[in-house]
Amino acid sequence: MSKFEGKIAIITGGASGIGESAVHKFAAAGASVVIADLQVQKGQDLASSLGAKAIFQKTDVTCEADMHQLVQTAVKHFGRLDIFYNNAGFGCGSKPIAETPIEEFDLQIGVLLRGTFLGIKHAAAVMVPQKSGVIVNTASVAGIGGGYASHCYSAAKAGVIGLTRSTALELGESGIRVNCICPANIATPIFVRGIPLTESEVEQSLATIAAHLGHNPLGRPAATGEIADVALWLASEDSSYVTGQAIVVDGGLTSGLKWSDMNAWLGKMYGTLAAQFPEAFAKLAAK
Repeated sequence: MSKFEGKIAIITGGASGIGESAVHKFAAAGASVVIADLQVQKGQDLASSLGAKAIFQKTDVTCEADMHQLVQTAVKHFGRLDIFYNNAGFGCGSKPIAETPIEEFDLQIGVLLRGTFLGIKHAAAVMVPQKSGVIVNTASVAGIGGGYASHCYSAAKAGVIGLTRSTALELGESGIRVNCICPANIATPIFVRGIPLTESEVEQSLATIAAHLGHNPLGRPAATGEIADVALWLASEDSSYVTGQAIVVDGGLTSGLKWSDMNAWLGKMYGTLAAQFPEAFAKLAAK
């Protein structure tokens, strides 16, 4: 029997990127999946490709009525809800705080944080009575450290981490686990949202994006499936004692400088010092 046989999962932002990879992986593992997204054609096509194991529900994650309906659709169609993956999101360019429009702040907080709040809220309404369930949220390394994304995005993702920990404490008493994933360096169309590119041009841009995302110890960007694999693990019984955690999946980015970069930086620094204090360095070399 497949690991997720008989399990019902909702995946928001499921029509593309990490969400699409997660839909494929959960379905392949035996789960039935409700794909939630605003990209109607992509979502419908994906659901059709998976047959009876998937349905699509057009969903604006910032709208409480939509999120309530999403959960009700899953229960009505499949009979229950076991997994809710709050994955929907987007990013935008980074501006100085004094130049950041309030509309940009409200939009990112709305989709990234409010959307996650609504997902947890309406999933909990079904999971608490059944005394079981798993909630996985997509956060970001931008939520645990500065300098990885815009002010708005960083604030929203820090909120997702805090909300994950807080709700894990409450819902754990009902047998429900809540965790989040903090990814980095993923080559997805999120980097070119807002740029007037055709769909084919967006696909072409991914190679350019990937080439600039290898500044980590592993020296490469993450594939969307590598993040989806962590979501699959967190949703499974293999992680049955894990809750309230922010799992970092970043190729080592947040651990510090790459070893080669650190040595290059130290070499440059000591080279400058040697030029500045030649006599001292000559004595050092003579020892």
